[in-house]
Amino acid sequence: MAVSSGFATTLAGAKMETLLLISTSSSSSSSGSSSSLRAHLASPPQVRVCGRPARNNYGRILMQRGGVRCEVAASTDSVVETDSNIDPAKVSSLSALEQLKTSAADRYTKERASIVVIGLSIHTAPVEMREKLAIPEAEWPRAIGELCGLNHIEEAAVLSTCNRMEIYVVALSQHRGVKEVTEWMSKTSGIPVPEICEHRFLLYNKDATQHLFEVSAGLDSLVLGEGQILAQVKQVVKVGQGVVGFGRNISGLFKHAISVGKRVRTETNIAAGAVSVSSAAVELALMKLPESSHATARMLVIGAGKMGKLVIKHLVAKGCTKMVVVNRSEERVAAIRQDLKDVEIIYKPLDEMLTCAAEADVIFTSTASETPLFLKDDVKDLPSVGSEVGGLRLFIDISVPRNVGSCVNGVENARVYNVDDLKEVVAANKEDRLRKAMEAQAIITEESKQFEAWRDSLETVPTIKKLRAYAERIRAAELDKCLSKMGEDIPKKTRRAVDDLSRGIVNKLLHGPMQHLRCDGSDSRTLSETLENMHALNRMFSLETEVAVLEQKLRAKTNQK
Repeated sequence: MAVSSGFATTLAGAKMETLLLISTSSSSSSSGSSSSLRAHLASPPQVRVCGRPARNNYGRILMQRGGVRCEVAASTDSVVETDSNIDPAKVSSLSALEQLKTSAADRYTKERASIVVIGLSIHTAPVEMREKLAIPEAEWPRAIGELCGLNHIEEAAVLSTCNRMEIYVVALSQHRGVKEVTEWMSKTSGIPVPEICEHRFLLYNKDATQHLFEVSAGLDSLVLGEGQILAQVKQVVKVGQGVVGFGRNISGLFKHAISVGKRVRTETNIAAGAVSVSSAAVELALMKLPESSHATARMLVIGAGKMGKLVIKHLVAKGCTKMVVVNRSEERVAAIRQDLKDVEIIYKPLDEMLTCAAEADVIFTSTASETPLFLKDDVKDLPSVGSEVGGLRLFIDISVPRNVGSCVNGVENARVYNVDDLKEVVAANKEDRLRKAMEAQAIITEESKQFEAWRDSLETVPTIKKLRAYAERIRAAELDKCLSKMGEDIPKKTRRAVDDLSRGIVNKLLHGPMQHLRCDGSDSRTLSETLENMHALNRMFSLETEVAVLEQKLRAKTNQK
């Protein structure tokens, strides 16, 4: 193995014959990125190998590879020359495994946790892949728990719809976090990692924030400006409430995205005339039917949820006055019937689905079933439809996972269309709304800056907590000294008064620093000033907030294993 400007030294009788050292030139080039780490190590005892100081304590050698820290633990049985203040027994007691485990926190102490989105959407992946990756809403809390159990993932959320499967995480390391989530997606879906990587998209921090805001505003939908996606983003927050792992950063991101979606629709006319997936499905069906049969074609809707209800409403808007609706229970169908009193809506239970399909010309499916409702064997024996509707039975499937198998296209008198086929419908009116989207982008850019400022301000929270804890330790210690000098027979009232006095003094002394650590937009203080104050307090009181917080997070992850 070759190391630039490095050298190997053979040590007689040593278990590890070759040591890789960083030369003076290579270490100087990396001094900027590792200076804070060396400062954090607080000048540890140096270990010299052949008279040269190593770059880390207890025989570990730090190397820079492409800007990413990498540590190699040297064997403690090697013949080394040590400073006199090192206890050799202490050094040798640390095994290579223990050293690596202990150093886990050191690797990323200066890398800020990142918001990352790992996603596949209708723009990047076919429905066949999206349906395998789809996670039902009821499984979102479980998925969040599993994701946050990964080594480098701190917070998580799942946005799984018919058009997209996106996982949002706060990762302690971008590269490793993405790798872990991708492997998790592969494990849960059965899709090989290389295939997922071929179709996924990755966005970090500001780009991830802007993407979610665009999604919530309807700019990233197949149907530009559609409103259903905003309800789905709201559902992510609703489901995430109380779930461990749906933390402050991710929760704040999705709540802000909801506000952005509302603002875009209020201040722009992007939603004016916009069609939904359900209305596009109806349009597609009418495009495929002879115009003369629009009023007479027999319509069957399977599923009376949100999507099914919208399909029914759009069919009515297009002049349909009679249809059959198959659903598990009649309750939802009855509610729809109440809203559309001039339309004949016939309810049928799920066990009569095939019978109803035999009597339908167009079949819309929009259920949450994870297995297909129709396969080739279910359809091949259905009676043919009349020539007045084109001689083909149309299956319009807007479910993900799909309700109708693609094998049904192998039946001579049947055709299947899924959500990916809706592009044909929405292409016609997309150009007009793209012009309107420019107004929305200006709002999203403004809101993205506001969210980033809020997230940056969170950096001061650990400093606030540590400063309070630091002051409280001093207060408690001095209070104990004072009370011990006053004797054991102190009245409770006096104890309470002295305690209140000490708390009052500390709170008044901390009031000024605390005010200068907060940046909520209520005064003229800028975020940069607030962060400068944070770093100053860290230095003055040796709080080492950034390092300590990431150390705690990574050590907790390591100890879970």
